[in-house]
Amino acid sequence: MRIDKFLKLSRIIKRRAVAKDLADQGRIEINDKRAKSAANVGTNDLITIHFGNKTLVVKVLKLAEIVKKDEAQDLYEVVSESYEQDDKED
Repeated sequence: MRIDKFLKLSRIIKRRAVAKDLADQGRIEINDKRAKSAANVGTNDLITIHFGNKTLVVKVLKLAEIVKKDEAQDLYEVVSESYEQDDKED
């Protein structure tokens, strides 16, 4: 399954176009390798997403073509979530 489609179905990113843009900007990695929007993702893959100052790492548990909203979180598990600190002093 394409990474942009998986991120939308799993509701990690709300719109597929946004997921595609993030991937094409080099802000998504699959198993520590930069991924374009057409890259395939499989079960047990680690996906790293860089949103501004937030980095989210999730593990793919299963793939599905159709997912209900309340079942979307069953597709993945959050491995880590971190935030970069601003080095600015007020």
